[in-house]
Amino acid sequence: MTTNHSTENNSSRLERWRLILGGQQDGTGCKLQGEALRMDRALEALYDSDRSGGLGSSAPKAAAWLGDIRKFFPSSVVKVMQKDAFERLGMERMLLEPEFMENVEPNVHLAATLIGLQSVMPNKVKDTARLVVRKVVEDLERKLAEPMREAVTGSLNKAIRNNRPRHNEMDWNRTIRANLKHYQQEYRSIIPERRIGYGRKKSALRDIVLCIDQSGSMGTSVVYSSIFGAVLASIKAVSTRMVVFDTEIVDLSDQLSDPVEVLFGIQLGGGTDINRAMAYCETLIERPEETIFILISDLYEGGDQKAMIRRAGHLKASGVQVVALLALNDDGQPSFDHRVAEAFAAFDIPSFACTPDQFPDLMAVAIQRRPISEWAASQNIVLAGGAKQGG
Repeated sequence: MTTNHSTENNSSRLERWRLILGGQQDGTGCKLQGEALRMDRALEALYDSDRSGGLGSSAPKAAAWLGDIRKFFPSSVVKVMQKDAFERLGMERMLLEPEFMENVEPNVHLAATLIGLQSVMPNKVKDTARLVVRKVVEDLERKLAEPMREAVTGSLNKAIRNNRPRHNEMDWNRTIRANLKHYQQEYRSIIPERRIGYGRKKSALRDIVLCIDQSGSMGTSVVYSSIFGAVLASIKAVSTRMVVFDTEIVDLSDQLSDPVEVLFGIQLGGGTDINRAMAYCETLIERPEETIFILISDLYEGGDQKAMIRRAGHLKASGVQVVALLALNDDGQPSFDHRVAEAFAAFDIPSFACTPDQFPDLMAVAIQRRPISEWAASQNIVLAGGAKQGG
C-alpha cells in the first residue's frame, strides 16, 4: 500500500511539472492523458511563443478554449489567462481597428467568445465588442425569429380552439369555411353543424421558463437561447421567463426585449449548480399544467445531483412539461452526463441536443402537448437515457 501510494504521488508530481514546463524538452518523460492532456493543450494554445492569431475563423476554437480553461482552472487563474489571451492573441488590437466592424462575418462562436471575455476587456474595446455581438444577434434574429413566431402562434391557435363557443366567442370565418358543405340552396344559408370559436382569453395561454446553464461549455447555446427568449417574450399569448446560472443565479426576464443586453448581462463561468437554479425556477411556476420548463444544460452537476434529479421528477409529476436540452447549437454531439440523462428518462423527461432550426418546432410540439419522443424520431434525434420517454 505504501509503495502504491508513493508511486501515485510521484506520478502526480511529474504530471504537474510536465504541465508547468510544457512539452519542449521538459525532461520529465511524462505522457499526459485525459483531462491533463486537455489542460496542457489549453495552456499551449495561449502560451506557445510561436502562436499568433485573432478572432476570425478561429472563433470556434477560441470558444472551446474558453470552455476548457473555465473547466480546468480556478476563477482567479481563468481571469489571468483571459487577460493574457486578449493581449497575446491580438484580440484587443483587432477590436480597435475600424475596418474590423465592416468586414467581420457574423458568427455565433465569435459572439460567444466576446461574451466570455467581456469581464477582462478594457473599457475602450467593450463598445466595439457590443457592436459585433449586436451584428451577430441581428443576423441570427432575421433567420430565426419569424419561424419561431409562426410555430408558436400556430400551435397556440390549435391548442386553444373552442368547439363550444358562446355567441360572442364565435370565429365566423373559420365556422363558415368548416361548414360550406352544409350550404342549403333552398334557404340560401349554411347550417353550422360544427361551430368554431376563439379560446377564452387568459393572461397567458402558456408559461415558458428557460433555465440556461452559463458554464463555459455552453457558450453558443447561451447565444441562441437568449435570442429565442427575446422572441418568445414578444409573443403576448405566452409568458416567458429566462434564468441563467452557474453557481449563481440571474433572472434576466426583465431584459428580454433586447437580447444583446441579456448576453452582456451573462458572465460565463466555470461551476454549475443545477439544483439551485431549478429550485429558483420552481418559485416562478404558478400553473404547472400550463408550464413548459426547458433546462438547457449538459447536466454536469456541481451541486447536489441527487436533489437535482428528485426536483426534476417532482416538477414532472406536478404537471410541468420538462425538457432537457443538452445543447442548443449546430456544433454536433455534445458531451453530457449520461447518468443524469438516464435518471431523467426514468421520469419520462426527454434529454437531447437540438439545433436552432429545430427549436421552433420543439416549442410548437410542447405547446400542443404532443409526444416529444415522436417528434424527435421524425427529426432523427436520438433521445439520451434509453427509456421510452413519452415527453
